[in-house]
Amino acid sequence: MTDDALITLLVVDDHPVVRDGLRGMFESEPGFRVLGEASNGVEAVERTAVLDPDVVLMDLRMPGGGGVEAIARLTRDGARAKVLVLTTYDTDSDTLPAIEAGATGYLLKDAPRDELFTAVRAAAQGRTVLSPAVASRLVSAVRAPGAPGNESLSAREREVLALVAKGTSNREIARELFISEATVKTHLTHLYAKLGVKDRAAAVAVAYDRGILG
Repeated sequence: MTDDALITLLVVDDHPVVRDGLRGMFESEPGFRVLGEASNGVEAVERTAVLDPDVVLMDLRMPGGGGVEAIARLTRDGARAKVLVLTTYDTDSDTLPAIEAGATGYLLKDAPRDELFTAVRAAAQGRTVLSPAVASRLVSAVRAPGAPGNESLSAREREVLALVAKGTSNREIARELFISEATVKTHLTHLYAKLGVKDRAAAVAVAYDRGILG
């Protein structure tokens, strides 16, 4: 996907006015085409399967099906579309689950128009885009103090770590846990930050040293 290629989108939000606004914004900007809309996560999954957009602009809290569940489903289904979260919520309980579920980026609805365009282009290329507030919150979350690299690891992170210790590749981990390779990489990034390491070997060594493994 190049910057000057036509990028197709699916707009997902439970507010019709927001959907209309986003559609109008992108249709007035060269290089974008809005293929359709959805009002909740369930519709988003169904419409993504039919329309096959490059990028899904996904709100999070919607009646009838939330965004995080939809992102996880799209990831499990192996959807080609990249998901860019666009929401008003930036709490830990929103940002972390969305990123872990497989979202490529996370922006807040107060983002400037040009920043949103840039973020969608980046997401279409598979590059992670986070608003400054969200990036700061994520860094704080993965560095949150707790027991030394043990209780702070989620159950899924421990599963990934155990497979890493067996020499399993990212692709094999993704296949075994029914998640995308991008999600595996996200879990590894969180693991490295929590354990204070920079690579797989060091993560395994520290995990054994702290009794997380074995």
